[in-house]
Amino acid sequence: MGDFDYEANPNINPATINSLATGDWIRKSQPLCLIGDSGTGKSHLLIGLGTAAAEKGYRVKYTLATRLVNELVEAADEKILARTIARYGRVDLLCIDELGYMELDRRGAELLFQVLTEREEKNSVAIASNESFSGWTKTFTDPRLCAAIVDRLTFGGNIIETGSDSYRFAHTRNQQSAS
Repeated sequence: MGDFDYEANPNINPATINSLATGDWIRKSQPLCLIGDSGTGKSHLLIGLGTAAAEKGYRVKYTLATRLVNELVEAADEKILARTIARYGRVDLLCIDELGYMELDRRGAELLFQVLTEREEKNSVAIASNESFSGWTKTFTDPRLCAAIVDRLTFGGNIIETGSDSYRFAHTRNQQSAS
């Protein structure tokens, strides 16, 4: 996590990230939610914490939310859903990026819910989302399912809000004014 620019995003507490990098939360099967606007470092932190976990010997899988849902839908169609969910259940840390960018149909949301339920209190899930929890009803259109997913991803977990100031936008703006 040494390459994260904490000065560029003062919303991120380096001590919190360093504590998470120890992997203790993974050993305790706790979830992690990184919530903030595009360009605020969520994916960078998600990948960095996943890499730190792998370096400590944890089994880590990284995927985009849409890719995971598409894989689950295909697995259901091919009658191998139980095997696919079990495979996702075996890793110590499942990192799901870009949750909230796309609306999921009911079937996709229910399949994702099955993966989260399989992992609940047994293995950690870390997600990065550009949408606050209150806006997740746009991604998960069934309010009860949305509430259950938020519940599973937040119970006993860590929530980090990365804010709204895009590092990429500020970096580009600074480069343009320097030329």
